[in-house]
Amino acid sequence: MDTPPGPTPFRNAGEREQERAAKRDAVLRAAVRMFNERGFHTTSLDDVAASLQISKPLIYHYLGAKDQVLFECLRLGLTRLREAAEAAAAQPGTGLERLKYFLRRYGEVIMDDFGRCVVRTDDEALSTASRAKVRAMKREIDQGLRRLMEEAVADGSACIGDIKLTTFAFTGALSWTMRWHKPEGGMPPGEIAGRLVDILIRGIEPRG
Repeated sequence: MDTPPGPTPFRNAGEREQERAAKRDAVLRAAVRMFNERGFHTTSLDDVAASLQISKPLIYHYLGAKDQVLFECLRLGLTRLREAAEAAAAQPGTGLERLKYFLRRYGEVIMDDFGRCVVRTDDEALSTASRAKVRAMKREIDQGLRRLMEEAVADGSACIGDIKLTTFAFTGALSWTMRWHKPEGGMPPGEIAGRLVDILIRGIEPRG
């Protein structure tokens, strides 16, 4: 009778990929927090490596040069905002309810490390190709928000005289949380976002 194979000390391909993804995520999280706290230009990859007690070449191995690290941080934040817009568009209910859903998620994402980086960090440090991708994603999110507003106006659940200006006002108010929100604060991001959105929405609810 064949003896069944015992446990192997060698990781399979799936385990190696999981480990790589976990290490890459740890590098990104350390980098984005430093970019947010110190500023992109005053943070070096040596700083990021030292905070994780790894070598700088290891960061290059997982992510590439400093501008590539920034691009990935921005891409993650923008991807979460885009997913929020897509999820909002698929929600049942009135246009105003879908709009509120997106705005609340927008507020929550902006208070996360990667969302905060989208607001705090200029994309001028990126390569031309990466900058174009980031700006295209920002336009897509902006257009998604405007469509939600248009739908709310069309079904009569919202009264918005100037959609472009209202978009700037709402995103500006929600984005400003990155200046004063403290992760260690007593109120969780979801509650902060919900209260802010309730205040903003009152300005576009139909009267009478």
